[in-house]
Amino acid sequence: MNQNTIYIIGAGVSGLIAAYELEQAGHKPIIIEQADDVGGRVKTLHRNGYPLDFGFQVLLSAYPLANQYLDMDALKLQKLESGALIYANGQSYQIGDPLRNWKVLLPTLLANVGSIGDKLKILKLNNRLKQKSLEEIFETPETTTHAYLENFGFSDKIIQRFFRPFFAGIFLEPDIRTSSRMFEFVYKMFGEGYATVPRDGIGAISAQLKGKLKNTEFRFNTEVSEVTNDQILLKTGEKFDHGGTIITGNASALIHNMRNQETEWKSCLCLYFEVDKTNIPEHTIALVADSGNLSNNLYAYTDNKSGKNILSVTALEYDGKTNQEMVERITKEVRQFTGARQVTHIESFQIDQALPDIQNLHMTAEPSESKLADNIFLAGDYLFNGSLNAAMESGRLAAQGILENSEKFP
Repeated sequence: MNQNTIYIIGAGVSGLIAAYELEQAGHKPIIIEQADDVGGRVKTLHRNGYPLDFGFQVLLSAYPLANQYLDMDALKLQKLESGALIYANGQSYQIGDPLRNWKVLLPTLLANVGSIGDKLKILKLNNRLKQKSLEEIFETPETTTHAYLENFGFSDKIIQRFFRPFFAGIFLEPDIRTSSRMFEFVYKMFGEGYATVPRDGIGAISAQLKGKLKNTEFRFNTEVSEVTNDQILLKTGEKFDHGGTIITGNASALIHNMRNQETEWKSCLCLYFEVDKTNIPEHTIALVADSGNLSNNLYAYTDNKSGKNILSVTALEYDGKTNQEMVERITKEVRQFTGARQVTHIESFQIDQALPDIQNLHMTAEPSESKLADNIFLAGDYLFNGSLNAAMESGRLAAQGILENSEKFP
């Protein structure tokens, strides 16, 4: 292999973006991926005849870099309703943004999830974040999301019945201790666009990015064991020189002087069911606000091919329970909350590295900051914040950094 070739370890979103940027500069990078296809966490898998996303995920249409790198129209995005169905205290309440859908005005006002004052504060929060730039958000001193909401004046009732279950599902932790910068960023993105789902699943994003690459070689089912400043060693024992490498994840396992510097991760369990019916409105996320349940959020949709009703359920607390115990408990909750009578489990995905558990969040950085050694650069959402936008930004910056460092490359 050409010793000046640039390698990218990992074919997730950040690696695909890095390859695209390198191609634009005339390079022909090689992506090494231990799985059999692209996507990383952003993929759709086929199980028992159904295409299932690797965990329930949405694309926020206002992400700046999503609009830069993706053909949004080609994804055939389905917009989710700006609101939620909330299961609380044996009742269900639908709330939403009446400025986008006037039909939800009365249900939102009557919903027993908070006071009228709380609902007016939501409008105030919307207006405040509309005026706040993304740069300002990521320069604001951090607190936890829970403390931020309390300081804003929201009651404990609306925090527990709306904000906690909604953002616990986004941040994948039940106590909403995630940085307030992340809360403001995500909330602003919801306000400026929509949560969407690609018609063919979240994996369509990765497939589209792969399709844009014309001069990149992929080496799938290939695992790297070590990276030095000038060589890459595979698990097979094969060794070759490189002219620069971008590592998109798990760098501490590949580089000796980074031992014991692993990123902490948040995990989740996503279960899919086929159901005969559900009371969840179309394109609406349902939230379980009451404590004592394993389900955090539910999303129902119709499978494109079979026309059957599919329900995804995300659980955040499942330690010490077997998959069978989780399936049985959540099946009961699905019947209880949604009114479904026939509930058939399709598949469960335990996602151990679903989101990075980090503080001191950033929007971007200088390209040089992704440099780990002379010829080694890092990419991945864990460098900035846990979002698709951050994954794209990290890939872009790593490629830019390697190009700025590439006078020796032909």
